[in-house]
Amino acid sequence: MNRVKLISFTRSAVRQMLPALAICCCTVPAFAADPDYSGSFLSRSTLTGDWGGARSDLAKKGVTFATNLVLTEQGVVDGGKDNEWENGGRATLLLNVDTGKLGLWPGGFLTAEFEGNFGKSVNLTNGGLMTVNTNQIFPVPSEEGVALSALNFAQFLSEYAGLMAGKFDTSSGDMNEFAHGKGDTQFMNLALNLNPALLLTVPYSTLGAGLVVIPNKDPNAAIVTFLVASAEGKASTSGFDNVHNDKLSYNLEGRLRTDFFGLTGHLLVGAIYSNKDFTSMDQRLSLEPGSNSIEKKTDSWSVYYNFDQYVYEPVKKSGKGFGLFGRFAATDGNPNLIHYFMSLGIGGKGAMASRPDDRFGLGWYYMDVKSPTFTGPLATRTFLRDEQGAEAYYSVALAPWAHLTPNIQVIHGAQNQTVALLPADRKDIGTATIMGLRLQVLF
Repeated sequence: MNRVKLISFTRSAVRQMLPALAICCCTVPAFAADPDYSGSFLSRSTLTGDWGGARSDLAKKGVTFATNLVLTEQGVVDGGKDNEWENGGRATLLLNVDTGKLGLWPGGFLTAEFEGNFGKSVNLTNGGLMTVNTNQIFPVPSEEGVALSALNFAQFLSEYAGLMAGKFDTSSGDMNEFAHGKGDTQFMNLALNLNPALLLTVPYSTLGAGLVVIPNKDPNAAIVTFLVASAEGKASTSGFDNVHNDKLSYNLEGRLRTDFFGLTGHLLVGAIYSNKDFTSMDQRLSLEPGSNSIEKKTDSWSVYYNFDQYVYEPVKKSGKGFGLFGRFAATDGNPNLIHYFMSLGIGGKGAMASRPDDRFGLGWYYMDVKSPTFTGPLATRTFLRDEQGAEAYYSVALAPWAHLTPNIQVIHGAQNQTVALLPADRKDIGTATIMGLRLQVLF
């Protein structure tokens, strides 16, 4: 494609392309249309509105800001390890720049994401492996603070392909219409927001580079992405010190729109391979001095699939109605302790005309856990069991920019006993019931 065609293509095809790129293993800005910040206090899309027109002017020049604050109160009301309540929160600032609209060059898009969390959660007290408050583990699990989670650039070379490089927020991968995100807007449990079987090999925030392919020029119909990323990235570091050719993850993913029965739906398939050395889950202890070195397991792989399908959609492609979703993954089982994973559920938004911004969901997940084994001089001990759980939520739109969400989860966790040196000190961990309340505000 020559330069003249590329410039003319940028205003049309690239605008269509970018919304679909949210399904890649990176954070890429979505510029389907200029955001609308107008309206009265209770009807506009953000709390702070249009900033006297300055915000709309910036958007027309390709610069947008999105700020999100989430506050949570959550408690284990029955079972688990401890019955306690905790509260916390997380704030995010997302900056998107379109170089074409800014008058620089066509096809370029810059993304920067800052986020930080505060307070505490009950993620470690419910007895499960899965995080019951996904929002609280970003940008760094069990740590308070602010980090630059994403800083990347995408450049489209034609209607069919683009390149991307930088630091990526990989939670955008494994996209699903009804069950996806960081616990801000839909489910709170990690197993119903992302595919947990993939977390061992692809860090949340990491350096990488990749390719985007649009087979038929319509990214909403089909899109394929390939990403090579550092297997040891962190949101709290730049990542350059951890980039090595023997510590990489390779991710290939494709998403296809299905439109079964005339209703919107998608199928997604992907595969991940990492050449990093991991700690093996099978460790053998000996009484002989110097014989207890940590056993390693070279590389890891996983394959995954998900679907979403509307069963009620009054206006096609409107994002309103409700439907079904599901996920599945299979891994090597060592070093990945999640051997198989599946989830199923129903979700929706604006299913009632009188409540156009309300959201709801009901989901279930199951994990086949390969428990680590420790073989000592006298016996072999395992520590985990398979895990399953269910969650239901209803998000009430107080305004388009404010959502209040009651939530309930029931988790039969993988941890069956508390860890203790003496058998008499071990306590059984029962099925946990977790209640929660979440407030999301868009600024």
